[in-house]
Amino acid sequence: MDHRTRLLDWIEQDKDHLVRFLQAFTRIDTVNPPGDTRAGAALIAKTLTDAGLAFRVVGPREDMPNIIASSVAPTQRGHLVLNGHIDVFPIGDRSLWTRDPLSGDHADGRIWGRGTVDMKCGTTASLFAFIYVSRLIHDLSGRLTLTVVSDAETGARFGSEWITEKLGDEVLGDCMLNNSEPSSIHTLRFGEKALFRLNLRVRTAGAHGAYLHLSRSAIRIAADLIIALAEVEQVRARVPAHVEELLARPDVRAAMDRGLGVGASDYVHRCTLNVGKISGGIAVSIIPSDCLLELDIRLPLGLTAKEMRGIVEKIAARFPEVTIEDPPRTPVDPMFSDPDRPMVGILQDTVQSLMGFRPHPIVSLGSTDCRSWRKRKVPTYVYGCSPIGMGRPNESVLVEEFLHVVRTHTLAAHSYLANA
Repeated sequence: MDHRTRLLDWIEQDKDHLVRFLQAFTRIDTVNPPGDTRAGAALIAKTLTDAGLAFRVVGPREDMPNIIASSVAPTQRGHLVLNGHIDVFPIGDRSLWTRDPLSGDHADGRIWGRGTVDMKCGTTASLFAFIYVSRLIHDLSGRLTLTVVSDAETGARFGSEWITEKLGDEVLGDCMLNNSEPSSIHTLRFGEKALFRLNLRVRTAGAHGAYLHLSRSAIRIAADLIIALAEVEQVRARVPAHVEELLARPDVRAAMDRGLGVGASDYVHRCTLNVGKISGGIAVSIIPSDCLLELDIRLPLGLTAKEMRGIVEKIAARFPEVTIEDPPRTPVDPMFSDPDRPMVGILQDTVQSLMGFRPHPIVSLGSTDCRSWRKRKVPTYVYGCSPIGMGRPNESVLVEEFLHVVRTHTLAAHSYLANA
């Protein structure tokens, strides 16, 4: 029996087991913040142990463990890294959920719960792709490494940033396949917009609410500031020509809109501004003397964090009451990997053989752990389930889509090492 048939047979035989694992994984609370992922990591560790595969737990924080495992072929010619994360977004208002957000219910062809889309379905795919391909590693070339990390939702400094900085070649490889971040099965991602965050604070003297002649309101100034900040969305980026040509193709734009929601293709080259939090005031009868705006700006390819900082500073300078406060996370520039590298073709060929269509290479609207590898010059690609529902109440993933991602990454990982 050839390897491809054997791998697909194993996945078919394990379908119920894979679904049960994803349900169990979903039921474990790994919400970040606070970010305690020990129980989730323990489930992954047990699964690797049951498969007879060695691993180690690393990281600077006990409550945010990272798991590293490798399978090594007799011939050392290629090194593919599979990556996924354990932590998930906060649940938010539970009253908006029709099912318990940690239920892991299997109903209507879906697994329901927080993190099913981002990214427990994909991390499960990474884990089992590693297990299946490891069974055949002695017939392949090179090394297959699994990295399952924590802290993806709050900056990655204890997760992917820590392991790529501290462990170097052990986890970098010559290609990284992020099986896990949702991309939609109709697209694969070779690049991503960068996350740029700043806090703007407005301070005034404040006064009793009836004494408007004594002080301006920090909140009203903040409202004017928000309107002015919308100017950042008009900034145009300088995109590399071959990337711009690819993303402008009608079939690629249609694939983005199909997978990411209608209108997504219009935002790939644009900055976006989200005023995520506003905090200010102490009582309704007091003119607020302090207001904090927390900004989330997504930078398209071709626009640096330094350039955006300068743009925001010029806008803020119109308001003498405003100061800029840097959050602890160091900003990074948008990054992309060459869309013509072998892994892109491998993924497209694999999906074509499984589903009858070829996923289009695109740029992600959101940021991922991929940046930790790309900043270290490792070609990095993403293929996962649909992102629709990610981070929302009633988050869920289609079971058939989840199983498709398992098949795709198992076959793609095997193909990469078979041809290394």
